[in-house]
Amino acid sequence: GDQAMYVCLCKGITDHQIRQAVENGACSLKQVSHCLGVARQCGKCASFAKLVIHEAKERQLGTPADLAYALG
Repeated sequence: GDQAMYVCLCKGITDHQIRQAVENGACSLKQVSHCLGVARQCGKCASFAKLVIHEAKERQLGTPADLAYALG
């Protein structure tokens, strides 16, 4: 698949891990941070992590409609 990007260097957390956390039900930076430890140390990755979470949620919301359309 697509190449993983490191979002949180302190903890070595990739965008894939964050997307996975969102798929597992985490829907905020606080929840993702609780599950993965992202943005716990220096906090530099917080805004990037939020972006990845937002994108993952949008993709999640987009899936059922796309699926229904594809099955049409």
